[in-house]
Order: sequence, then C-alpha cells, then structure tokens
Amino acid sequence: MAHVISDLSKYVIAIFMAVYALECFLVLLRKEENEKSGIFIRQVICMFMVHFLGFAAICLETGDPSYIIFYGFQEILLFATIALFRVVYPEADRLLVNNMCMMLAISFVVLTRISYDKSIRQFGIVAVSLIIGLFVPGLIKRVALVPYLTWVYGALGVVALTVVFILGSVTNGSNISYTAGGITFQPSEFVKILFVFFIAGMMATATDFKQVFLSAVCAGLHVLILVLSRDLGSAVIFFVVYLGMIFIATHNYFYLFAGLIAGAGASVIGYRLFSHVRVRVTAWLDPWRNIDNAGYQVTQSLFAIGTGGWFGMGVYQGNPSSIPYVEKDSVFSAVAEEMGVLFAIFMILVCLSSFLVCMKLAARLEEAFYRYVAVGLGITYIFQVFLTIGGGTRLIPLTGVTLPLVSYGGSSVLSTILLFSTIQGLCGIRRQERDYYEDDAYDYEEEE
Repeated sequence: MAHVISDLSKYVIAIFMAVYALECFLVLLRKEENEKSGIFIRQVICMFMVHFLGFAAICLETGDPSYIIFYGFQEILLFATIALFRVVYPEADRLLVNNMCMMLAISFVVLTRISYDKSIRQFGIVAVSLIIGLFVPGLIKRVALVPYLTWVYGALGVVALTVVFILGSVTNGSNISYTAGGITFQPSEFVKILFVFFIAGMMATATDFKQVFLSAVCAGLHVLILVLSRDLGSAVIFFVVYLGMIFIATHNYFYLFAGLIAGAGASVIGYRLFSHVRVRVTAWLDPWRNIDNAGYQVTQSLFAIGTGGWFGMGVYQGNPSSIPYVEKDSVFSAVAEEMGVLFAIFMILVCLSSFLVCMKLAARLEEAFYRYVAVGLGITYIFQVFLTIGGGTRLIPLTGVTLPLVSYGGSSVLSTILLFSTIQGLCGIRRQERDYYEDDAYDYEEEE
C-alpha cells in the first residue's frame, strides 16, 4: 500500500510544482500588487503540498514516526519565514521569499531521504541562517556607508581567501575550508558577496579604463588565490561575475571579448597545471570509458536521471546514495531520479525566475551602486545553478559547487540566504527611492 501511495504522489507533486513554476512567471508579468496577492497564496499552498507529500512518502516507506515530528518543525520554520518577511519588510519581494522557501522545502525532502542525520544538521543551520538573514534587509536600508566601503570589501575578500590558502584544511585536493572555534566553514562562499559589493562600488564611481583596470587587478588577485587553492569552481564563478558586471556597467564589447579570450587561455593553463582538472575533463568527454574511476560520478548521475524518467521513481524508491557526493555536487540528479525530470525542469524555472527578479529590480534602481549589486548577485546565483546542474547532466565538466539552498552544506546555505536577504534590502532601497521621487514631484507641483 505504501508503494502505491508513493507511486501516485509523484504525479501530484509534479503537478503542484508545475503550477508553482507557472505562477512565478505570471507574477513577473503582473504590475499591480493586488493582482499578485492571489498568486502568492496559491504558491504557498503548492509549496506546502510538495513538502507534505514528500514527507508523507518518506514516513510511509520507513514507518518511523520521528519523521513526522521533524516535518512539523520544518513546516513551522517555513511558515514563520514567510510571515516574518511579510510583516517586518512589507516592501520585500514576495516571489523571492516564496522561491527561497520552496527550494528549502525541496532540500528538506531530498536530504532527509538521503541522510536523516545530515538533514537534521542542515535544518539547524537553515534555522540560524534565516534568523541572521532576517536582519540583513534592515541593515542594507539603514547603513549609509554601505556604498562607500569599496576597498574595504576588496581587502576583506583578499585577506579571507589568503588565510584559507595558507591555513585552510584540504578537502578533495582543494584548500577551501577553515576551522575556527570548532566550526568549519568555506570563506569563498561569503567572499562572493563582498566581491560583488567591491565591483559595484568600483563601477558606481567611474567606468573609464583606469577604473576597469584597477578592478581587474583586484578581481584577478581573488581568482589567482582561488586557483592556487585549487578551488577552481569558485574561481570560475568570480571570473564570470566580474565579466558580467563590467560589461553591464560599461557596455563595452572589447572588455567582454578580452575577458572571454583571457578565460579561455586560463582554462588551457589550468588543464595543463592541475591533474584533477584533467581528470574531470576526461570524465566529461567520455565518462563511459572511465566508468570505474574518473567517470563514475558522472555516469551514476546520468543513470539516476535516466532511471527517474519524466515523473521519477517516487520518493524513497530510487537509489541516490549510489552517486558519490550526491548530497552536495549531484543533488540535482537525486531530485530528478525520485521526483522526475519534469519536476527538475520546473525547479530550474523557479531558479530562473529568481534571477529575473534580480534583473528586474536592477533595472528599476536609480543609484548605480545598488543597481550593480543586484546585477552581480543575480549573476552569482544563476551561474552557480548552471554550474551544478550542467556538471550533473554532463553539459559541462563537474566543478564541485553546490546547488544553492538545495545541496547539503552550511556555508552554502548561509551565504545564499544572505544573498537573497541582501536583494530584499535592495527592494527596500527601491521603495525609498520611489517615495523620494514621488515626494519630490509633489513638492515641485506645489511650487508651481
């Protein structure tokens, strides 16, 4: 009986996810807030149904009542997050809040299915991260010095990455983590946000060749330290974010093409210098020939996606644990295997809608610094999504980066929640700008 219910639930889960993803783009097309309120309510219903059905299948398959208690705590956390952002920050983008909670709900289901112990630990980290994130929008709105600390952001980023390079612990051949006070974290996850603030500050000051050159030197230093630390996935993200922000700020195709040529050259050098890069490229080109070693993770990931089919095998019906590092690098494949390729595609569309929210917000912000921050954070988010999903589907070589808000990892989830909260702060800045210009126009009319 449990298998029958689990098998039927996968179709219902796909329908709710399809409705949620469709509503994301309907929101973007609506202009009036009163037209959006009904959509947001339907999205919340879809989100909680996906979460409920996922855990119902887990409880039925395992017969363990402790999952019900764990599910209850997750429901409370998700509902509290939606309610608090609505009450404390009425100007917050509700679509972005809903998307963040939807991705966390998917993460709770998938990680609980893969490893109960890890899911409990991740839940604790998410709870603390959301509490911290709740204060960020207010700080962004109220701290007037935020746009003027450009070189502080750059210096802090370089120092943090250097400390990890010198003193950090080695994980899978890369110096990416640092332990302080018994807590291990990955500084590059947080430096990404500081890096965006640095480039935004540089471009808001001036966009001439001298300014671009100075920003390139500092950006190159960030990337160089990451390369020396063998954290090549993060290095690629920093490079693409820098190139995207510079091009959008200057509209200069010379910088874009020069950056692409430099990136291609750096890729060739990286391939020749680092053996693990050559292993990943070999696995990407022909994983089947190296299925027992270098290509094992890629082939298992592809097998999982293919086995799941359009609607998946059902929660707790697949074998995601057969994929190495499934809870981190290959969580997308686990989602596709048990919830279906259609569900996974709708999840990608949800991520894309979050990116479009950032770009739409950037287009409406008047102050250049905040506009570039919105652009940079949007690129950071969507490019990391691309790297993770692209690596798992063999579109590109594996990079070892996590799927934001879904993969297991404390630093990743905290930094992504801080990223989303920063964007909510920019929504508050947008509200302040709009009120200012409306008041200014009113005063002008009074004088007339």
